[in-house]
Amino acid sequence: MKYLKWALLLLLLGVLALGGYNYPKLNIISGYAAKNMASSVFIANRTAVSIEQNDHRVPLIELAETMGAPDKMSARARVFGLMERQAVCREGLGCVLLPIGRQAKLNGPVPDRQIKKDSLPFPFGDLVARDTTFPEVDYEQLERAMAQAFNNNETQRTRTVLIAYKNRILAEQYSSGFNKDTPVLGWSMTKSILATLYGILQFQGKIDLSQPAALPEWENDERRDITLGHLLRMQSGLAWDEDYSTISDVTRMLFMEEDMSRIQIEKKAVAPPAEIWNYSSGTSNLLSGILRNQFESEQAYLDFPYKALIDKTGMHSMMLESDLAGNFVGSSYGWANTRDWAKFGLLYLNEGMWNGEQLFGSEWVEYVTRPTTHSNGRYGAHFWLNAGGVYPGVPKDLYSANGYQGQYVFIIPSLDLVIVRTGLAEPPDFDLNTFLQAAAAVIKS
Repeated sequence: MKYLKWALLLLLLGVLALGGYNYPKLNIISGYAAKNMASSVFIANRTAVSIEQNDHRVPLIELAETMGAPDKMSARARVFGLMERQAVCREGLGCVLLPIGRQAKLNGPVPDRQIKKDSLPFPFGDLVARDTTFPEVDYEQLERAMAQAFNNNETQRTRTVLIAYKNRILAEQYSSGFNKDTPVLGWSMTKSILATLYGILQFQGKIDLSQPAALPEWENDERRDITLGHLLRMQSGLAWDEDYSTISDVTRMLFMEEDMSRIQIEKKAVAPPAEIWNYSSGTSNLLSGILRNQFESEQAYLDFPYKALIDKTGMHSMMLESDLAGNFVGSSYGWANTRDWAKFGLLYLNEGMWNGEQLFGSEWVEYVTRPTTHSNGRYGAHFWLNAGGVYPGVPKDLYSANGYQGQYVFIIPSLDLVIVRTGLAEPPDFDLNTFLQAAAAVIKS
């Protein structure tokens, strides 16, 4: 009996210790569930049932109980009745996760969207392009490539695929509940959108990437030498922990911070600029904050991505969500339908030229696709690369915008191809290499 009491006591202590260790994680779980539910209903116009049965069918997140508001403007979530979080939605700015006990400011400025329907075929307008048969396209291989992307889809979990060649859609396919108009969260593909805004400013002669970021907090220490270029290449040398499995820098930023542009500013240097490469979503949101400093008003900042890039290229389904402080969450929260994600890829395939207007120069494409030191040829400037051969069997000039759970916009200049794939699984569950090889083989050598 004595030993049984000791065993029960140790078991109880273990349970309490385990609960104490994991309790803070409930903040992240319920925060993710509330935010994703609110945005998916409000922006993508999907049903709460579909989101719970699909998007939230992942470890830990499936523990959350989510409650959406009938007016689609908010959602709440909690885990075992604990740590309830709320996300609220705002026209033009998307949805935002509220810190516990806080209210959202709902009456501030919103982006001035210039949405107009152009009587031009895709990609420069909304009309369907005329059917064209390219002799260099293997259409049987095209069918095989599309089928491979959706094969065994209980595991691969592909939602949408589009393959474009020379500004024409060769094929597109959608899983149940999705169509050409459904916005999809790009997650870290948003980083490439953010970088493009810097490319536009550089083309306009308004910024110099070789100049220091010039933040007041860095004036009196070694961080004063960090340039915009270092930040775009993720080689600032600043400390950052990009771990989504625990309470880390990135999860604290996305699910607990009101101003996501600040957390990377406050990090200390662990190496001089350019000496290490460290992927950091905090860096992207810092760049979003620095971008805001380029404008005289909050309204001008909110308008810039749409006037200079998004609405100018007809990506009218795209929305960049902001944090509670009014900064675009450039690391993670960009939404667009699959055709508009393809337009983004085609803009790069056309080296910044869009329907006769140069939005950024070809030298910007060279810049973002030049491998960053210490990245083993995998990373350029807020774009992922195949320069190191990470994707075997496809051209090494492939580069891409990549996002969590297998969101991709692949650009292959040597083949004139843009490939978009969105879904809820990434390698190894999604057989990316096989799909890319099949898609690249569509163009006969």
